[in-house]
Amino acid sequence: MDQRVEQPDPPRSPRLRTDDWPLGDGAGRLPPDRTQAILEAAKRIGSLLKAKDHPFALAGGVAVYAHGAVVRLQHDADFCIRKEDADAVTRTLREAGLQVFLPPEDWLIKARCLGQDIDLILELAERPVTSELLDRAEVLPVDSVHMPVLPATDLVSSLLAAFSEHHCDFGAVLSVVRPLREKVDWQRVRAERGDAPMPAAFLYLLERLQVIEPEEAVR
Repeated sequence: MDQRVEQPDPPRSPRLRTDDWPLGDGAGRLPPDRTQAILEAAKRIGSLLKAKDHPFALAGGVAVYAHGAVVRLQHDADFCIRKEDADAVTRTLREAGLQVFLPPEDWLIKARCLGQDIDLILELAERPVTSELLDRAEVLPVDSVHMPVLPATDLVSSLLAAFSEHHCDFGAVLSVVRPLREKVDWQRVRAERGDAPMPAAFLYLLERLQVIEPEEAVR
């Protein structure tokens, strides 16, 4: 009689998302609205980083929310930190009882807080997070917690930098740009991103939709 013993499957690594943006997933079917849960997690992380005086700035969809836009948060909360602070930040989060993961990508660290995903970003738009970038952050309220938030110009510039032939969701970024357009230094965005074909096409679209003035009109 064959008495084989089934061996259990080996443990699987946690599935980590690296391409989340709260205003659209590019697949036509949106995940559930987790806005309040993600805001609570962002407030918790922001409070922990502030308490230890870690330099940081809120990014992503929660930053857009902090700037006053109406957003539907779906995936995670993003924070920019400097690479040289990564070990200290990781230690702070682990001491607070949070799970911290080191994914294969070397430009971010993952964490879990209150059941939500947290991205700690070391490179924004393929550029290292620097003290200069963090110094430009504005202190804004996220519900009841004030914390440094990336300026609208840096947020929009980083989104345009992510456009490529393989990922070019103009609709999702348009919904971010419309409520923030008065806060954005469009001359700087054009100087940083306007030479690349996909960002240039998006800037032209914004002009045709009268979201921003044509470049010729502001010279």
